[in-house]
Amino acid sequence: MGLTDMKRALITGINGFAGSHLADLLLQLGWKVHGTVRSFRSDLNNLDDARALHPNKMVLHACDILDQKAVDEAISAAKPTHIFHLAAQSYVPASWQAPGATLDVNVKGTLHLLEAMRRLAPNAKMQVAGTSEEYGVVTPSECPITEDQPLRPMSPYGVSKVAADVLTRQYVASYGLRCVVTRAFNHSGARRGKVFAESDWARQIAQAEANGDARVVVRHGNLSAIRDMTDVRDIVRGYIAACDRGTSGMVYNLCSGRSQSPTMRDILQRLANRSVIGVVLEKDEARMRPSDVPRLIGDNARAKRDLKWSPQIPLASALESLLLYWRSVLHATGPKK
Repeated sequence: MGLTDMKRALITGINGFAGSHLADLLLQLGWKVHGTVRSFRSDLNNLDDARALHPNKMVLHACDILDQKAVDEAISAAKPTHIFHLAAQSYVPASWQAPGATLDVNVKGTLHLLEAMRRLAPNAKMQVAGTSEEYGVVTPSECPITEDQPLRPMSPYGVSKVAADVLTRQYVASYGLRCVVTRAFNHSGARRGKVFAESDWARQIAQAEANGDARVVVRHGNLSAIRDMTDVRDIVRGYIAACDRGTSGMVYNLCSGRSQSPTMRDILQRLANRSVIGVVLEKDEARMRPSDVPRLIGDNARAKRDLKWSPQIPLASALESLLLYWRSVLHATGPKK
């Protein structure tokens, strides 16, 4: 395969949770993989597996997506056939604390990438990672949620992703760029950041196990929210399918497609059932949000039809991978003093 035939990916935020899993899969498929990190001082631990299995097959670029010049340089160096835009401020509670920074990263960052693509890689294909948080307030009668559901975001994060979503489709309409938007619903698995609810719970359990405790008091926020959750390895397959085969300007839900989705209490209980010690639950007001989306249950019919994609990995496997990940991390660092 020559250079002109090889698929070359540029992943923004490659060292993140989904970005690192996407890199793993693309490398397994034989793609040339480039990725952006904010700086070479960033935490690159999520890329250890890829570097070990595919030495010298991944190129990293120091690139703050708020710097148009740096984005231009990354696009010019990578010469991508496919762009996967995953870099974002993606933690909902942090968007309440820093709404301006969230809007800057998620909207201006997307704008900089679209501008670079328009000028330097107009024939590439791009997938922009949206989120189910864009849907916001949804009544039971509106579930499962299709891509045509009105967008009523309930957080600065959700608002920022709606803006990036609409901006992307405007560039498709105005400049003929080949871009799609994916709205991934909740997804989990190994390497999930500790600030996210189910990962925080798994970390608390694994830490107590590492300490040799007889039981753990798991502190939590809202457990009544209903979430459609999928394994991250299925989600990144969806990213590739959307970027490679999706229709420009189209939005695709990536979700389980189950008619019934678990509450966060169900997810916490499933993690607790996998613990080797006793688990006690304790509500922590500091973990509650000013407002929360009560239910997110998605319809993936469009992705099934157009992308030939549907999730294959059961939720139990995602939660098991998450707990095993934290056990391995905390085993390496030793018991908490």
